[in-house]
Amino acid sequence: MEYNQILNIGVLAHVDAGKTTLTEHLLYHTGAIRNIGSVDKGSTVTDNMALEKERGISIKAATTSFIWNNTKVNLIDTPGHVDFSSEVARTLCVVDAVVLVVSAVEGVQAHTLTITDALQKLKIPTIIFINKIDRQGADTEHVLEQIKNELQFKTVPIYTSHNEGLDTAHILPIFQNDNLNKEEKETLLEELVTTDETLLELYFNGDTITDEVYLDTITKNTSKAIITPVYTGIAKNNIGVEELLNGLTSFIKTEKNTSTEATSAYVYKLEHHKTHGAMAHVKVFSGELSSKSVIFNHTQSLETKINQSKIFHHTKHIDTIIKTGDIGIITGVIDTKAGDILGSPESIPKLPDLNTPVLSVQVLPENDKDYNTLAQALQVIDREDPSLQFKWHKPEKELMLLLMGDMQIEVLTHVLLERFSIPVRFTEPQIVYKETISKAAEGYIRYWMPKPCWAIMTFLIEPAPLNSGVTYQSIVSKNDVHNKYQNEIARTIPKALEQGLLGWEVTDVKITLIKGEDHNVHSRPGDFNLATPMGIMKGLEAGGTHLLEPLMRFEIKTNEAFLGKIISELTTRRATIDSPSFQNEIVHLIGTIPVATSLDISIKLNAICSGRLRLRMIFHGYDVCPEGEGTSRPYKGVNPLDEAQWILHRRGAYKADERVI
Repeated sequence: MEYNQILNIGVLAHVDAGKTTLTEHLLYHTGAIRNIGSVDKGSTVTDNMALEKERGISIKAATTSFIWNNTKVNLIDTPGHVDFSSEVARTLCVVDAVVLVVSAVEGVQAHTLTITDALQKLKIPTIIFINKIDRQGADTEHVLEQIKNELQFKTVPIYTSHNEGLDTAHILPIFQNDNLNKEEKETLLEELVTTDETLLELYFNGDTITDEVYLDTITKNTSKAIITPVYTGIAKNNIGVEELLNGLTSFIKTEKNTSTEATSAYVYKLEHHKTHGAMAHVKVFSGELSSKSVIFNHTQSLETKINQSKIFHHTKHIDTIIKTGDIGIITGVIDTKAGDILGSPESIPKLPDLNTPVLSVQVLPENDKDYNTLAQALQVIDREDPSLQFKWHKPEKELMLLLMGDMQIEVLTHVLLERFSIPVRFTEPQIVYKETISKAAEGYIRYWMPKPCWAIMTFLIEPAPLNSGVTYQSIVSKNDVHNKYQNEIARTIPKALEQGLLGWEVTDVKITLIKGEDHNVHSRPGDFNLATPMGIMKGLEAGGTHLLEPLMRFEIKTNEAFLGKIISELTTRRATIDSPSFQNEIVHLIGTIPVATSLDISIKLNAICSGRLRLRMIFHGYDVCPEGEGTSRPYKGVNPLDEAQWILHRRGAYKADERVI
């Protein structure tokens, strides 16, 4: 198993573009598998969940590996459905480059746009594979225009398609092709020339640019995410597959990390194995991970012992050390979650925000006797996908999750039955609102009875800009409140804001501890942990709160004849619309719309436009909810404003709610 470099490649696409089929043929062509599986027959290597086989879609990211041109490639096949964006987002933290698969017929689709936004923000090198050039309606030239105009990629085609839409569809190279004259080649490589000063100078001087100079420039600028090579082919017929493999190993170059820095790794996936238990899929950014060693989980602030460390070899795992730059699996990592940082956080990219869940559902067991087992199962699943943000409200016997859409409900129903033998049902999804303080106010709390206890604090809570989140600072001297108590206050603030006066998470606030006092005999860290939610809630009560509602940003393209009806429909749904733009009888609309009024917008607009509509919607943020709109809800558990009950509850004397903040 000799190789000169390691490449971690993500395969991304909108659903049904042929991503998993391409992955299967890459594995077969490199000898990683002996037989080619079929998506339709449910026999592909990377779709191993029963529901993936049944539905023919990828739900979980799946990693395999192969060797090609002295390069070890760890290949991650990602979900193509928007409901599983969190899995894709974590994958983007560990890849060196991605292959973006686009259908030659459907072209650029909504989820593709969301993905490419993240690729460009993270500056991830990208190679595009335009698939299905044999299908009726295939038009790679049109798709290339979409890629340039809508994805804003500077592209360079490496192969051209011929006989599109026919069984005889094939590809021809642009380089080392004597049948392509100089003018044709320069037209195809026009964008490449503009990205490189040396090429531009040669071009303007009328000098001949050799293929070697072109290819060297592509290699240099692809790795810098400046240029995007484009391949075409038919994955299911193995056309363009070897060419793509050669492009990956030629154009993507990683910097060799020979440093002896402290270990730094990222958990991009957590799965359950019948024998090994929790298996964390990790990328090692520096240092190494090995069996029987101990690693500090930076995210959870705890030390974790690794039972086994494995790397990927084809579709199997090999027990060995996971070295810098490689991807592998570690087992025995108790309490680890997907998205956790192991060791030093300095090398880890920031998790991209592809989509934010704005729907809340309650999970109900079909059989009441399964209630506790279901709660425990959801805690396990929440570790594997923290975007679910599982909450267990014990007095109300409510098990709550945040979701993207209906596909997640189908998957969770399947997983809970197949893996945990628990039949469940879900309530209708509800919009997830938030709340914020209406005016600046102080929250004073004096917790000093019944002794032993002592925590006195005054919080100033002020409105902050929309979508800015929560900031906390202390201007209290360490002489007045000891450092260890101040740390406990800071740690408690996020949990104290999980519910406000209207029952929703409190956000967009600036909180400052402006006064405080501890006692050198009676104070304990737990006193400040207990008292902080009381002080925060008193401040919120003094300032009052109002609802914030989630918004989606939409982009619509359709025939201008439908403009009037579309604007009328959007206006009745409280949408804000920018000025429309027009091009060749096509109107382009951009704006924002509340989630509450947009759940069926795609169906309605498609009906208005007789299906001739291009709609893209992504999460935009939260805005003030107009009076009379939105929904408040009761506080779950014991409210810190009920100070007597709260103190009894936190001291273990009041059993109405065992959920501990």
